[in-house]
Amino acid sequence: MEQKIKKGELYLVTGGSGFLGFKLIEYILECGGSVRVLARNEGNLIKLAAKYPVDIFPGDISDELEIKQAMKGVKGVFHLAACKHVGLAEKHVRETLKINTIGSMNIFNLSLTQDLDFVLCISTDKAAQVVGVYGATKMLMERLAKQYQDLNPSCAYRVVRYGNVLYSTGSVLCKWKDLIQKGREIIVTEKNATRFFWTVDEAIETIKMCMKEATDSTPYCPSMKSIKIDDLLKAMVFKYGNGKIIPVKEIGLQAGENLHEKIFEQGPYSNEVENYSTEEILERI
Repeated sequence: MEQKIKKGELYLVTGGSGFLGFKLIEYILECGGSVRVLARNEGNLIKLAAKYPVDIFPGDISDELEIKQAMKGVKGVFHLAACKHVGLAEKHVRETLKINTIGSMNIFNLSLTQDLDFVLCISTDKAAQVVGVYGATKMLMERLAKQYQDLNPSCAYRVVRYGNVLYSTGSVLCKWKDLIQKGREIIVTEKNATRFFWTVDEAIETIKMCMKEATDSTPYCPSMKSIKIDDLLKAMVFKYGNGKIIPVKEIGLQAGENLHEKIFEQGPYSNEVENYSTEEILERI
């Protein structure tokens, strides 16, 4: 059944103070909905409230009381909150599990007692081919969504499985761009690795399509192109390096990383799908 933003209704966006959250909030407001944002970064919440007419709620989804208060009166939940840095997840397993899995379960538990139209969760391609903590915790979130859909068929539980969103909060591209403009050394793990990438606008469009097309909690994601890390790095140096020679240090794949990714468990690897052309990469970065 198609899910829609209803005019005049209130929607909760968890982790909504980041790059993707800002764009999603714009979309909800454009549709006539009202927005409450739950996030831990108070500074970003203040900036958000200065830009948009939203109700800000400093809090943590792993705290049952806080998420209960934040969900009061909402008609739907867009669940973006996550510990999503692969390297940090490997070092801080407990915190990653607390936010990505237990925090998600808190939302699902409360959805059983509220009149919600939907809970839409953002997942990751790391959940399709699990080798690290981040992917494992998101895979568990996806499995939970399916179980709660069975428990509570009156609420639509939806999962959007993303690749990497260019310039999202914590994106390596932000760091690379700064280092390239300063002429400093770039550290990469594996130049031959490939990743699924898309822009924030493409990410928002996928959320819209999931709400329109998805019929159950099966992870939703359209086909995506990929980028070889070496090609991405060369394009960024060309665009932002101002002719400078940028030193690059390759350190090898780190814990929790795959050489190539998958969007679906039975789908092709990121090195087996169509790659973005140089022109397409330059346009997106």
